[in-house]
Amino acid sequence: MTSQTTGTAPTAERRAHPLVRIEGLHKFFGDHHVLRGIDLTVNRGEVCVVVGPSGSGKSTVLRCVNQLETISAGRIFIGDELIGYREHGGRLHDLTPRQIAAQRREVGMVFQRFNLFPHMTALQNVIEAPVQVKGVKKGDAVKRAHELLDRVGLAERAGHYPSQLSGGQQQRVAIARALAMEPELMLFDEPTSALDPELVGDVLEVMKDLARSGMTMMVVTHEMGFAREVGDTLVFMDQGAVVESGHPREVLGNPKNPRTQEFLSKVL
Repeated sequence: MTSQTTGTAPTAERRAHPLVRIEGLHKFFGDHHVLRGIDLTVNRGEVCVVVGPSGSGKSTVLRCVNQLETISAGRIFIGDELIGYREHGGRLHDLTPRQIAAQRREVGMVFQRFNLFPHMTALQNVIEAPVQVKGVKKGDAVKRAHELLDRVGLAERAGHYPSQLSGGQQQRVAIARALAMEPELMLFDEPTSALDPELVGDVLEVMKDLARSGMTMMVVTHEMGFAREVGDTLVFMDQGAVVESGHPREVLGNPKNPRTQEFLSKVL
């Protein structure tokens, strides 16, 4: 397993190299121009927090990175690998579904809704992808799943079904399930927005632990306290564009753009 998931923080040298590069990203849904030329870099081991009003394109950026949406223009790189395409003769060619699936294995994603398999226990949810997709031996997958469930504070819930778990517990199982694939990058799309307020803290603590371990993360959230405490970069988006970015404490404490100032005045 890489250092990003074992609790060993990346070295300064590793952090200096981008893991995610988004260049000139555009996305149309029909005539609706959702993303308007997004440029964004996330270094290895960093936490990039993306905030903004509903409909600003935050979740669409994550979905493009994980190839759940096809981009309309621009390029996305994870490491040195172009995502979704190969370049040949100065032209871009679509990857095959098999090639896209292979790229997607390097990216874990946690959604607003937990999307657990309801007929499987927490343990079974966590081992399913490593066994079926990566060909991990079941015994090894089970051992690793127990370690991950313990890490997210659910060691005693391994045999429980999703219907027997609270929303916060289900979301922590979803995080463990994503980590089981040993991703280079974790994407979180408003992971606490569907939770009752008293359950939010447990999920955020798991995410803070991941950040401390050096996991590279892109997090769409409305949790400004998390952004201030954990984020290395805060990106404010509005109407499909990056309006302002910088260190979270600087952006939250002294926003420069009037639109950022207006938004933060309503949420802080």
